[in-house]
Formats: sequence, structure tokens, C-alpha cells
Amino acid sequence: MLRIYAGNLPADTTEREFNELFAEYGRVRSSELARDIFSGRCRGFGFVEMEGHEARAAIAGLNGRNLRGNSLRVNQERPRERGGRGRRR
Repeated sequence: MLRIYAGNLPADTTEREFNELFAEYGRVRSSELARDIFSGRCRGFGFVEMEGHEARAAIAGLNGRNLRGNSLRVNQERPRERGGRGRRR
């Protein structure tokens, strides 16, 4: 199972549209579309979990694809680096 990062999504992207993009390449095990807590609009990125070979096919097929004027950035999720949110107490 691989977790995929998808970025540079249009702000009006829906959960359904997001899932359908990846479903072209196999079974989507789970998906999470980041939304603004006030407006409910897509924050421009999301995550999908798929089986390894299907995930690699989705990354190859969707990275750089144009979605309503936005060039998608799709790759395997990388671990977040520590820090960056101010001093820890």
C-alpha cells in the first residue's frame, strides 16, 4: 500500500472528482482532500492510498496532467520534516 500526494489541485475540486481521477488506475483504498475550515473549498492538495503497482501507474499517469488549467503534482508521499511552525516549548 502506497500513500500518494496530489498537489496543485483547483480550488473547486470535489471529493468525487478527486477519487475518479485515481480510480482510472485502480482501486482507491482511501482518500483525503484537504479543505479550508471556513470556506470548505479545496486547499489544493490531497492524499490517496492505493496498492503499489496501481499507485505507481497513477503517479506516472497523473503527474503533470492538466486539470482545469492546473498542472497536477503527483508523487509518493514523503515524510514531513520536523520544525517550521515556531519554537517548541
